[in-house]
Amino acid sequence: MTLAITLDHQSQLPLHHQVYEQVRALILTGRMGAGQRLPSTRLLAESLGIARATVTESYDRLLSEGYIHTVPCSGTFVSDHLPEQLLASPPVVNSHPTAMADTGLEQISRYGKYVLGSTVLKQPRSHEQINFGFGPPAMEQLPIEEWRRLINHHCKNREYTVFGYSFDFAGHKPLREAIASYLSRSRALRCDAEQVIIVSGSQQALDLVSRVLIDHNDLVGVENPGYPAVRHTCAAQGARIVPLSVDNDGLIVSRLPEISERLKLVYVTPSHQYPTGTVMPLSRRLELLSWAAQNGTIVLEDDYNSEYRYEGRPLPALQGIDNAGCVFYTGTFSKVLFPAIRIGYLVVPHRFIQVMTAAKVLSDRQSAMLEQHVLTDFINEGHLERHVRKMRMIYERRRTVLLNALKLFFNENVSVIGQNAGMHVLARFRLKFSDEEIIARAKDYGVGISSSRFTYLDGHESGEFLLGYADMHEDSIREGIIRLSRALLG
Repeated sequence: MTLAITLDHQSQLPLHHQVYEQVRALILTGRMGAGQRLPSTRLLAESLGIARATVTESYDRLLSEGYIHTVPCSGTFVSDHLPEQLLASPPVVNSHPTAMADTGLEQISRYGKYVLGSTVLKQPRSHEQINFGFGPPAMEQLPIEEWRRLINHHCKNREYTVFGYSFDFAGHKPLREAIASYLSRSRALRCDAEQVIIVSGSQQALDLVSRVLIDHNDLVGVENPGYPAVRHTCAAQGARIVPLSVDNDGLIVSRLPEISERLKLVYVTPSHQYPTGTVMPLSRRLELLSWAAQNGTIVLEDDYNSEYRYEGRPLPALQGIDNAGCVFYTGTFSKVLFPAIRIGYLVVPHRFIQVMTAAKVLSDRQSAMLEQHVLTDFINEGHLERHVRKMRMIYERRRTVLLNALKLFFNENVSVIGQNAGMHVLARFRLKFSDEEIIARAKDYGVGISSSRFTYLDGHESGEFLLGYADMHEDSIREGIIRLSRALLG
Protein backbone atom coordinates (compact mmCIF):
# COMPACT_ATOMS: atom_id res chain seq x y z
CA MET A 1 0.00 0.00 0.00
CA THR A 2 1.24 3.51 -0.87
CA LEU A 3 -0.07 6.97 0.03
CA ALA A 4 -0.68 9.93 -2.27
CA ILE A 5 2.09 12.09 -0.85
CA THR A 6 4.14 14.61 -2.82
CA LEU A 7 7.32 15.94 -1.26
CA ASP A 8 9.01 19.23 -2.11
CA HIS A 9 12.72 18.75 -1.55
CA GLN A 10 13.31 22.47 -2.21
CA SER A 11 10.94 23.57 0.55
CA GLN A 12 12.20 25.03 3.83
CA LEU A 13 9.71 22.76 5.60
CA PRO A 14 11.48 19.56 6.79
CA LEU A 15 10.50 16.35 5.02
CA HIS A 16 9.21 14.73 8.20
CA HIS A 17 6.84 17.69 8.70
CA GLN A 18 5.63 17.46 5.10
CA VAL A 19 4.85 13.75 5.56
CA TYR A 20 3.09 14.48 8.85
CA GLU A 21 0.93 17.27 7.34
CA GLN A 22 -0.11 15.25 4.31
CA VAL A 23 -0.97 12.05 6.20
CA ARG A 24 -2.91 14.19 8.68
CA ALA A 25 -4.80 15.78 5.78
CA LEU A 26 -5.65 12.36 4.33
CA ILE A 27 -7.15 11.37 7.69
CA LEU A 28 -9.07 14.58 8.39
CA THR A 29 -10.60 14.76 4.91
CA GLY A 30 -11.82 11.18 5.20
CA ARG A 31 -9.66 9.81 2.41
CA MET A 32 -8.23 7.48 5.04
CA GLY A 33 -11.02 6.20 7.25
CA ALA A 34 -11.08 5.08 10.88
CA GLY A 35 -9.38 1.73 11.33
CA GLN A 36 -7.62 1.84 7.94
CA ARG A 37 -4.12 0.44 8.01
CA LEU A 38 -1.16 2.64 7.14
CA PRO A 39 1.87 1.36 5.25
CA SER A 40 4.83 0.44 7.42
CA THR A 41 7.54 3.03 7.91
CA ARG A 42 9.88 0.96 5.74
CA LEU A 43 7.45 0.64 2.83
CA LEU A 44 6.43 4.30 2.89
CA ALA A 45 10.04 5.43 3.08
CA GLU A 46 10.93 3.25 0.09
CA SER A 47 7.99 4.54 -1.95
CA LEU A 48 8.92 8.17 -1.21
CA GLY A 49 12.66 7.68 -1.60
CA ILE A 50 13.50 9.06 1.82
CA ALA A 51 15.08 7.73 5.02
CA ARG A 52 12.97 5.45 7.19
CA ALA A 53 13.83 7.61 10.22
CA THR A 54 12.06 10.53 8.54
CA VAL A 55 8.82 8.57 8.23
CA THR A 56 9.20 7.22 11.76
CA GLU A 57 9.43 10.77 13.12
CA SER A 58 6.24 11.72 11.24
CA TYR A 59 4.37 8.65 12.54
CA ASP A 60 5.53 9.35 16.10
CA ARG A 61 3.99 12.80 15.96
CA LEU A 62 0.72 11.49 14.50
CA LEU A 63 0.67 8.84 17.24
CA SER A 64 1.28 11.32 20.06
CA GLU A 65 -1.49 13.60 18.78
CA GLY A 66 -4.04 10.79 18.56
CA TYR A 67 -4.48 10.47 14.77
CA ILE A 68 -3.12 6.94 14.59
CA HIS A 69 -2.50 4.03 16.95
CA THR A 70 -0.38 0.92 16.83
CA VAL A 71 -1.35 -2.67 17.52
CA PRO A 72 1.59 -4.96 18.33
CA CYS A 73 2.19 -7.61 15.66
CA SER A 74 -0.56 -6.07 13.48
CA GLY A 75 0.55 -2.62 12.32
CA THR A 76 -0.43 1.03 12.44
CA PHE A 77 -4.03 2.19 11.96
CA VAL A 78 -6.09 5.38 11.74
CA SER A 79 -7.65 6.10 15.14
CA ASP A 80 -11.38 5.60 15.62
CA HIS A 81 -11.70 8.87 17.56
CA LEU A 82 -9.85 11.90 16.23
CA PRO A 83 -9.15 15.18 18.09
CA GLU A 84 -12.51 16.96 18.01
CA GLN A 85 -11.05 20.42 17.87
CA LEU A 86 -9.38 19.57 14.59
CA LEU A 87 -12.48 17.95 13.13
CA ALA A 88 -14.31 21.26 13.41
CA SER A 89 -12.42 22.77 10.47
CA PRO A 90 -10.69 21.44 7.35
CA PRO A 91 -6.95 20.81 7.59
CA VAL A 92 -4.47 23.25 6.14
CA VAL A 93 -1.45 21.80 4.35
CA ASN A 94 1.16 24.53 4.16
CA SER A 95 4.76 24.14 3.10
CA HIS A 96 5.77 27.37 4.86
CA PRO A 97 7.92 26.74 7.97
CA THR A 98 5.65 28.94 10.12
CA ALA A 99 2.48 27.05 9.18
CA MET A 100 1.48 26.66 12.84
CA ALA A 101 1.72 30.37 13.57
CA ASP A 102 -1.92 30.99 12.64
CA THR A 103 -3.08 28.86 15.57
CA GLY A 104 -1.18 30.87 18.15
CA LEU A 105 -0.05 27.58 19.69
CA GLU A 106 3.13 26.92 17.76
CA GLN A 107 5.17 26.85 21.00
CA ILE A 108 3.30 24.03 22.75
CA SER A 109 5.03 20.72 23.32
CA ARG A 110 4.14 17.25 22.09
CA TYR A 111 2.39 16.76 25.44
CA GLY A 112 0.42 19.97 24.93
CA LYS A 113 -0.61 18.94 21.44
CA TYR A 114 -1.85 15.61 22.73
CA VAL A 115 -3.95 16.97 25.58
CA LEU A 116 -5.32 19.71 23.34
CA GLY A 117 -6.54 17.10 20.89
CA SER A 118 -7.85 14.68 23.51
CA THR A 119 -11.36 14.48 24.95
CA VAL A 120 -10.37 15.11 28.59
CA LEU A 121 -12.42 18.34 28.71
CA LYS A 122 -15.46 16.63 27.22
CA GLN A 123 -16.57 14.29 29.99
CA PRO A 124 -20.03 12.76 29.51
CA ARG A 125 -22.66 14.70 31.45
CA SER A 126 -26.37 14.33 31.85
CA HIS A 127 -28.79 16.89 33.26
CA GLU A 128 -31.98 14.90 33.11
CA GLN A 129 -34.44 14.75 36.00
CA ILE A 130 -33.37 11.20 36.89
CA ASN A 131 -29.70 10.65 36.24
CA PHE A 132 -28.01 7.26 36.47
CA GLY A 133 -24.62 8.92 36.67
CA PHE A 134 -21.76 6.67 37.76
CA GLY A 135 -19.49 9.20 39.49
CA PRO A 136 -20.63 10.77 42.75
CA PRO A 137 -21.19 9.09 46.10
CA ALA A 138 -24.37 9.66 48.13
CA MET A 139 -23.87 13.35 48.80
CA GLU A 140 -26.77 13.59 51.27
CA GLN A 141 -24.94 11.09 53.52
CA LEU A 142 -21.75 13.11 53.89
CA PRO A 143 -20.39 13.14 57.47
CA ILE A 144 -20.66 16.92 57.60
CA GLU A 145 -20.95 17.33 61.37
CA GLU A 146 -17.84 15.31 62.18
CA TRP A 147 -15.89 17.03 59.42
CA ARG A 148 -16.97 20.51 60.56
CA ARG A 149 -16.06 19.72 64.19
CA LEU A 150 -12.57 18.62 63.23
CA ILE A 151 -11.99 21.65 61.01
CA ASN A 152 -13.11 23.97 63.81
CA HIS A 153 -10.83 22.18 66.25
CA HIS A 154 -7.73 22.79 64.14
CA CYS A 155 -8.68 26.38 63.37
CA LYS A 156 -9.60 27.33 66.97
CA ASN A 157 -6.36 25.91 68.33
CA ARG A 158 -4.44 28.32 66.12
CA GLU A 159 -2.36 25.52 64.65
CA TYR A 160 -0.64 27.78 62.16
CA THR A 161 1.35 24.89 60.73
CA VAL A 162 -1.78 23.72 58.90
CA PHE A 163 -1.74 26.98 56.91
CA GLY A 164 1.92 27.04 56.00
CA TYR A 165 4.44 25.13 53.94
CA SER A 166 5.23 21.56 54.90
CA PHE A 167 8.66 20.03 54.56
CA ASP A 168 7.27 16.53 54.91
CA PHE A 169 7.25 16.28 51.14
CA ALA A 170 5.44 12.93 50.89
CA GLY A 171 2.56 14.32 52.94
CA HIS A 172 1.58 14.80 56.58
CA LYS A 173 3.38 11.97 58.40
CA PRO A 174 0.53 11.16 60.85
CA LEU A 175 -1.87 10.89 57.90
CA ARG A 176 0.47 8.54 56.06
CA GLU A 177 0.70 6.43 59.21
CA ALA A 178 -3.09 6.38 59.55
CA ILE A 179 -3.54 5.38 55.89
CA ALA A 180 -0.92 2.64 56.11
CA SER A 181 -2.67 1.21 59.17
CA TYR A 182 -6.11 1.49 57.53
CA LEU A 183 -4.96 -0.22 54.34
CA SER A 184 -3.32 -3.00 56.35
CA ARG A 185 -6.62 -3.69 58.13
CA SER A 186 -9.03 -3.24 55.28
CA ARG A 187 -7.05 -4.34 52.19
CA ALA A 188 -4.26 -6.53 53.62
CA LEU A 189 -1.51 -4.26 52.29
CA ARG A 190 2.05 -4.74 53.45
CA CYS A 191 3.41 -1.23 53.71
CA ASP A 192 4.74 1.36 56.14
CA ALA A 193 4.15 5.09 56.23
CA GLU A 194 7.37 5.76 54.28
CA GLN A 195 5.85 4.07 51.23
CA VAL A 196 2.70 6.20 51.30
CA ILE A 197 2.70 9.42 49.27
CA ILE A 198 -0.24 11.81 49.63
CA VAL A 199 -1.57 13.01 46.27
CA SER A 200 -4.41 15.19 45.08
CA GLY A 201 -6.63 12.31 44.05
CA SER A 202 -5.92 9.16 42.08
CA GLN A 203 -5.54 11.12 38.84
CA GLN A 204 -2.42 12.80 40.16
CA ALA A 205 -1.12 9.40 41.20
CA LEU A 206 -1.55 8.17 37.62
CA ASP A 207 0.15 11.28 36.29
CA LEU A 208 3.14 10.95 38.62
CA VAL A 209 3.62 7.26 37.83
CA SER A 210 3.50 7.94 34.10
CA ARG A 211 5.99 10.82 34.37
CA VAL A 212 8.49 8.78 36.37
CA LEU A 213 8.19 5.44 34.60
CA ILE A 214 7.15 6.10 30.99
CA ASP A 215 9.47 7.16 28.19
CA HIS A 216 8.48 7.88 24.61
CA ASN A 217 7.49 4.71 22.72
CA ASP A 218 7.26 2.55 25.86
CA LEU A 219 4.43 0.02 25.79
CA VAL A 220 1.69 0.41 28.39
CA GLY A 221 -1.03 -2.20 28.76
CA VAL A 222 -4.49 -1.03 29.78
CA GLU A 223 -7.69 -2.96 30.31
CA ASN A 224 -10.13 -2.88 27.38
CA PRO A 225 -12.68 -1.70 28.32
CA GLY A 226 -11.03 0.39 30.98
CA TYR A 227 -10.52 3.77 32.62
CA PRO A 228 -10.04 6.32 29.78
CA ALA A 229 -7.93 8.76 31.81
CA VAL A 230 -5.16 6.17 32.06
CA ARG A 231 -4.90 5.91 28.29
CA HIS A 232 -4.76 9.70 27.94
CA THR A 233 -2.26 10.18 30.76
CA CYS A 234 0.21 7.60 29.44
CA ALA A 235 -0.26 8.48 25.76
CA ALA A 236 0.44 12.13 26.58
CA GLN A 237 3.86 10.97 27.81
CA GLY A 238 4.43 9.30 24.43
CA ALA A 239 3.53 5.75 25.43
CA ARG A 240 2.16 3.25 22.95
CA ILE A 241 -1.10 1.94 24.38
CA VAL A 242 -1.85 -1.78 24.16
CA PRO A 243 -5.47 -2.84 24.83
CA LEU A 244 -5.69 -5.86 27.14
CA SER A 245 -8.82 -8.01 27.02
CA VAL A 246 -10.95 -8.69 30.08
CA ASP A 247 -13.53 -11.38 30.82
CA ASN A 248 -15.73 -12.27 33.78
CA ASP A 249 -12.61 -12.65 35.93
CA GLY A 250 -11.01 -9.35 34.94
CA LEU A 251 -7.79 -8.97 32.97
CA ILE A 252 -6.97 -12.10 30.93
CA VAL A 253 -3.41 -12.69 32.13
CA SER A 254 -2.85 -15.74 29.91
CA ARG A 255 -2.83 -13.49 26.83
CA LEU A 256 -0.01 -11.24 28.06
CA PRO A 257 2.78 -13.50 26.74
CA GLU A 258 1.32 -13.07 23.23
CA ILE A 259 2.55 -9.45 23.16
CA SER A 260 5.84 -9.44 21.27
CA GLU A 261 7.43 -6.42 22.98
CA ARG A 262 7.94 -5.92 26.70
CA LEU A 263 5.23 -4.00 28.50
CA LYS A 264 6.77 -1.32 30.72
CA LEU A 265 3.58 -0.89 32.74
CA VAL A 266 0.24 -2.64 33.16
CA TYR A 267 -2.71 -0.78 34.67
CA VAL A 268 -5.29 -2.99 36.34
CA THR A 269 -8.42 -2.67 38.53
CA PRO A 270 -8.58 -6.15 40.08
CA SER A 271 -10.98 -5.50 42.96
CA HIS A 272 -13.68 -3.91 40.81
CA GLN A 273 -12.80 -3.83 37.14
CA TYR A 274 -13.78 -0.57 35.49
CA PRO A 275 -16.35 -0.51 33.95
CA THR A 276 -17.50 -4.15 34.04
CA GLY A 277 -17.32 -4.47 37.82
CA THR A 278 -15.86 -7.97 37.72
CA VAL A 279 -13.48 -9.14 40.46
CA MET A 280 -10.17 -10.85 39.68
CA PRO A 281 -9.86 -14.19 41.55
CA LEU A 282 -6.81 -14.97 43.67
CA SER A 283 -5.41 -17.49 41.18
CA ARG A 284 -5.32 -14.89 38.40
CA ARG A 285 -3.84 -12.27 40.75
CA LEU A 286 -0.97 -14.61 41.53
CA GLU A 287 -0.56 -15.37 37.82
CA LEU A 288 -0.33 -11.65 37.02
CA LEU A 289 2.26 -11.01 39.72
CA SER A 290 4.36 -13.98 38.57
CA TRP A 291 4.28 -12.78 34.96
CA ALA A 292 5.16 -9.19 35.96
CA ALA A 293 8.12 -10.32 38.08
CA GLN A 294 9.48 -12.50 35.26
CA ASN A 295 9.19 -9.72 32.67
CA GLY A 296 10.28 -6.74 34.74
CA THR A 297 6.90 -5.05 34.31
CA ILE A 298 5.43 -2.59 36.80
CA VAL A 299 1.81 -3.21 37.81
CA LEU A 300 -0.25 -0.14 38.70
CA GLU A 301 -3.13 -1.32 40.88
CA ASP A 302 -6.09 1.08 41.12
CA ASP A 303 -8.18 -0.12 44.04
CA TYR A 304 -11.09 2.28 43.56
CA ASN A 305 -14.41 1.32 45.23
CA SER A 306 -12.81 -1.70 46.92
CA GLU A 307 -14.59 -0.77 50.16
CA TYR A 308 -17.96 -1.60 48.64
CA ARG A 309 -18.25 -5.34 48.18
CA TYR A 310 -21.65 -6.90 48.92
CA GLU A 311 -21.16 -10.64 48.55
CA GLY A 312 -18.31 -12.86 49.72
CA ARG A 313 -15.12 -11.84 51.46
CA PRO A 314 -12.89 -9.22 49.84
CA LEU A 315 -9.73 -10.56 48.26
CA PRO A 316 -6.33 -9.15 49.30
CA ALA A 317 -4.97 -6.39 47.14
CA LEU A 318 -2.22 -7.26 44.66
CA GLN A 319 0.22 -5.16 46.67
CA GLY A 320 -0.33 -7.32 49.73
CA ILE A 321 0.72 -10.53 47.94
CA ASP A 322 3.50 -8.99 45.83
CA ASN A 323 6.88 -10.48 46.79
CA ALA A 324 8.87 -8.89 43.97
CA GLY A 325 8.16 -5.21 44.68
CA CYS A 326 6.58 -4.56 41.29
CA VAL A 327 3.19 -3.15 42.38
CA PHE A 328 2.27 0.53 42.70
CA TYR A 329 -1.03 0.87 44.57
CA THR A 330 -3.35 3.87 44.41
CA GLY A 331 -6.62 4.81 46.06
CA THR A 332 -8.65 7.88 46.85
CA PHE A 333 -11.11 9.29 49.36
CA SER A 334 -13.19 10.91 46.61
CA LYS A 335 -15.74 8.08 46.53
CA VAL A 336 -15.51 7.00 50.17
CA LEU A 337 -16.03 10.55 51.46
CA PHE A 338 -16.59 13.28 48.85
CA PRO A 339 -14.94 14.32 45.56
CA ALA A 340 -13.94 17.83 46.68
CA ILE A 341 -11.60 16.48 49.36
CA ARG A 342 -8.95 15.94 46.64
CA ILE A 343 -6.84 13.62 48.75
CA GLY A 344 -5.63 10.27 47.54
CA TYR A 345 -2.62 8.09 48.17
CA LEU A 346 0.05 6.25 46.24
CA VAL A 347 1.83 3.29 47.86
CA VAL A 348 5.16 2.62 46.15
CA PRO A 349 7.87 -0.06 46.48
CA HIS A 350 10.71 1.07 48.74
CA ARG A 351 13.19 1.63 45.90
CA PHE A 352 10.86 4.21 44.31
CA ILE A 353 10.13 6.31 47.41
CA GLN A 354 12.69 9.04 46.74
CA VAL A 355 12.00 9.53 43.04
CA MET A 356 8.22 9.50 43.45
CA THR A 357 8.40 11.98 46.33
CA ALA A 358 10.59 14.29 44.26
CA ALA A 359 8.11 14.07 41.37
CA LYS A 360 5.27 14.96 43.71
CA VAL A 361 7.14 18.04 44.97
CA LEU A 362 7.77 19.25 41.42
CA SER A 363 4.12 18.65 40.55
CA ASP A 364 2.37 20.72 43.23
CA ARG A 365 4.72 21.13 46.21
CA GLN A 366 2.18 19.77 48.73
CA SER A 367 -1.45 18.79 49.14
CA ALA A 368 -3.73 20.97 51.28
CA MET A 369 -2.49 20.74 54.88
CA LEU A 370 -5.69 21.58 56.77
CA GLU A 371 -7.56 18.78 55.03
CA GLN A 372 -4.69 16.37 55.73
CA HIS A 373 -4.81 17.14 59.45
CA VAL A 374 -8.60 16.79 59.54
CA LEU A 375 -8.54 13.51 57.63
CA THR A 376 -5.91 12.15 60.00
CA ASP A 377 -8.22 12.70 62.97
CA PHE A 378 -11.21 11.43 61.00
CA ILE A 379 -9.44 8.11 60.41
CA ASN A 380 -7.86 7.76 63.85
CA GLU A 381 -11.14 8.48 65.67
CA GLY A 382 -12.84 5.65 63.75
CA HIS A 383 -15.20 7.85 61.70
CA LEU A 384 -13.95 6.57 58.35
CA GLU A 385 -14.61 2.90 58.99
CA ARG A 386 -18.00 3.64 60.56
CA HIS A 387 -18.91 5.74 57.53
CA VAL A 388 -17.83 2.95 55.14
CA ARG A 389 -19.95 0.38 57.00
CA LYS A 390 -22.96 2.69 56.89
CA MET A 391 -22.55 3.46 53.18
CA ARG A 392 -22.04 -0.20 52.30
CA MET A 393 -25.52 -0.99 53.68
CA ILE A 394 -27.10 1.99 51.89
CA TYR A 395 -25.48 1.18 48.55
CA GLU A 396 -26.42 -2.48 48.83
CA ARG A 397 -30.09 -1.54 49.29
CA ARG A 398 -29.96 0.80 46.29
CA ARG A 399 -28.22 -1.83 44.20
CA THR A 400 -30.92 -4.38 45.08
CA VAL A 401 -33.67 -1.96 44.06
CA LEU A 402 -31.93 -1.33 40.73
CA LEU A 403 -31.40 -5.01 39.95
CA ASN A 404 -34.96 -5.96 40.88
CA ALA A 405 -36.39 -3.14 38.75
CA LEU A 406 -34.29 -4.11 35.74
CA LYS A 407 -35.38 -7.72 36.05
CA LEU A 408 -39.05 -6.81 36.51
CA PHE A 409 -39.38 -4.27 33.70
CA PHE A 410 -36.83 -5.53 31.15
CA ASN A 411 -36.84 -9.27 31.83
CA GLU A 412 -34.81 -11.05 29.09
CA ASN A 413 -34.05 -7.75 27.33
CA VAL A 414 -31.18 -6.93 29.70
CA SER A 415 -28.28 -8.69 31.37
CA VAL A 416 -26.23 -7.18 34.20
CA ILE A 417 -22.63 -7.72 35.26
CA GLY A 418 -20.62 -6.14 38.04
CA GLN A 419 -23.51 -6.36 40.45
CA ASN A 420 -21.69 -7.58 43.56
CA ALA A 421 -19.43 -4.60 44.25
CA GLY A 422 -18.91 -0.90 43.63
CA MET A 423 -21.31 1.95 42.95
CA HIS A 424 -22.54 1.12 39.45
CA VAL A 425 -23.50 -1.83 37.28
CA LEU A 426 -22.94 -2.51 33.59
CA ALA A 427 -26.22 -3.25 31.80
CA ARG A 428 -26.33 -4.83 28.36
CA PHE A 429 -29.64 -4.14 26.67
CA ARG A 430 -30.79 -6.40 23.86
CA LEU A 431 -32.72 -3.87 21.79
CA LYS A 432 -33.02 -2.83 18.16
CA PHE A 433 -31.84 0.73 18.83
CA SER A 434 -28.37 2.22 18.54
CA ASP A 435 -26.69 3.73 21.59
CA GLU A 436 -27.52 7.21 20.37
CA GLU A 437 -31.19 6.28 19.94
CA ILE A 438 -31.33 4.74 23.41
CA ILE A 439 -29.85 7.87 24.99
CA ALA A 440 -32.23 10.12 23.05
CA ARG A 441 -35.31 8.05 23.94
CA ALA A 442 -34.29 7.98 27.60
CA LYS A 443 -33.80 11.74 27.56
CA ASP A 444 -37.33 12.22 26.20
CA TYR A 445 -38.56 10.53 29.38
CA GLY A 446 -36.33 12.58 31.67
CA VAL A 447 -33.73 9.86 32.26
CA GLY A 448 -30.00 10.27 31.80
CA ILE A 449 -27.78 7.26 31.02
CA SER A 450 -24.25 6.87 29.63
CA SER A 451 -22.96 4.43 27.05
CA SER A 452 -19.83 2.50 27.96
CA ARG A 453 -18.41 3.28 24.50
CA PHE A 454 -15.91 5.82 25.86
CA THR A 455 -14.23 3.12 27.99
CA TYR A 456 -13.21 1.03 24.96
CA LEU A 457 -10.15 1.32 22.78
CA ASP A 458 -11.83 -1.06 20.33
CA GLY A 459 -14.42 -3.81 20.16
CA HIS A 460 -17.35 -1.98 21.72
CA GLU A 461 -20.78 -3.54 21.24
CA SER A 462 -23.90 -1.38 21.14
CA GLY A 463 -26.44 -1.50 23.93
CA GLU A 464 -23.96 -1.44 26.82
CA PHE A 465 -24.60 1.20 29.48
CA LEU A 466 -23.24 2.23 32.87
CA LEU A 467 -25.93 2.66 35.52
CA GLY A 468 -24.83 4.35 38.72
CA TYR A 469 -27.04 4.22 41.78
CA ALA A 470 -24.94 5.60 44.67
CA ASP A 471 -26.33 9.15 44.64
CA MET A 472 -29.97 8.16 43.97
CA HIS A 473 -32.82 7.51 46.39
CA GLU A 474 -34.56 4.16 46.04
CA ASP A 475 -37.80 5.69 44.74
CA SER A 476 -35.87 7.58 42.04
CA ILE A 477 -34.06 4.40 40.99
CA ARG A 478 -37.32 2.50 40.58
CA GLU A 479 -39.03 5.40 38.80
CA GLY A 480 -36.04 5.81 36.48
CA ILE A 481 -36.16 2.17 35.37
CA ILE A 482 -39.92 2.39 34.83
CA ARG A 483 -39.44 5.43 32.60
CA LEU A 484 -36.55 3.75 30.79
CA SER A 485 -38.70 0.69 30.03
CA ARG A 486 -41.44 2.90 28.63
CA ALA A 487 -38.91 4.72 26.46
CA LEU A 488 -37.28 1.58 25.10
CA LEU A 489 -39.99 -1.09 25.20
CA GLY A 490 -43.13 1.02 24.68
